[in-house]
Amino acid sequence: MNAYRMAHPPRRWEPKLSPTLFKLLHKFRVWFSQKEAKLTQYEIEGAEILRKARDAGNGVLITPNHPTHADPYAMNEAASTVGYPFYFMATWNVFDIQGRIGQWLLQKHGVFSVDRDGTDVVALKTARNILEERDHPLVIFPEGEVYLCNDIVTPFREGAAAVGLMSARSNKRPIVCIPCALKYRYTKDPMPELLPLMEEVENAIHWQPRPEKDIVERIHAVGSALMALKEIEFLGSARNGSLNERTNYLANYILANHEKDQGINCGEKDIPERVKELRRRALKEINKIEEKDTQSRATIGRKLHDYLTVVQLFSYPGNYLTKDPSVERIAETLDKFEEDILRRQPSTVRGERMVKIRFGEPITVSPEKKKGAARELTDLLENRVQDLLDSM
Repeated sequence: MNAYRMAHPPRRWEPKLSPTLFKLLHKFRVWFSQKEAKLTQYEIEGAEILRKARDAGNGVLITPNHPTHADPYAMNEAASTVGYPFYFMATWNVFDIQGRIGQWLLQKHGVFSVDRDGTDVVALKTARNILEERDHPLVIFPEGEVYLCNDIVTPFREGAAAVGLMSARSNKRPIVCIPCALKYRYTKDPMPELLPLMEEVENAIHWQPRPEKDIVERIHAVGSALMALKEIEFLGSARNGSLNERTNYLANYILANHEKDQGINCGEKDIPERVKELRRRALKEINKIEEKDTQSRATIGRKLHDYLTVVQLFSYPGNYLTKDPSVERIAETLDKFEEDILRRQPSTVRGERMVKIRFGEPITVSPEKKKGAARELTDLLENRVQDLLDSM
């Protein structure tokens, strides 16, 4: 997982979309995405759905899955195919790791920042203004994080749906949500580059590499070893059971202890939402502590590290690789090992890839106020995106 700097955003970045610059930089984006993300082919289906929704005068919210770090490249190429650029809501950390030129380019491509760990009223207002008044669609990735899971959707957060609902209730114009699925496939076998990475991971945990064994078996062996280390760290001893059971148990154990310390009950919320609430409280707490109070800051730093551990655990679906040991799933798991074990952010793409982008039928957002509407719309969008992935 991206171990982004956990702090309050140093500033805000507003969108400064330039359709002219977007068009002029098309060849540069294609070259850059090939260089950085090994994206060499694009298949875009349903572009006419977007055109019709926009031409009808709707505010358009696009909600894709977020399987890789290359997704913004893919969506910008889709925008070029549709014929006009999109706006993007992105965590402020994306801007924070860029230089001034990179930040300027992001803004010119319609990207604006949001503080995901707080209640960012200004970012919400910006998103609503785009949906209610501007000509170009808005892209929000409801998963929030990049979990490197190409074939399954992880739980959508309610933020995107809430933005759509609030915009619809303004009655300035109709609002539609368009589910979108991104799926990547290798066009060049990455295995010659993945095998040395597997050895590097084994060496990093002080194991002798076993190249004679099947790579899926080696991946599971490393996963089991790391799981045991984490269980000893937090529980005092390793547990028995499947990796999926052990992962879920440890993630919930860590969260439950922190929630108990905070005196909160997250009820039936999923793991990403529980982590978000705890991170929000930790950042609020650290904001009140003086710089010289290094001990208190270190204590909160350990809390934030625990929360990152939970998100990392959550990003490894227990049966994901055994259910379908495709080259894509092997590569995704090793990419996560590279980020989480070797601590290289982001992981290196190995092998050329193509991406298929499919837009689904629009969902008209009701302007009526209704209890649970955000959750209902979120679940609908999540299911529609998963259906699109399955059909691909």
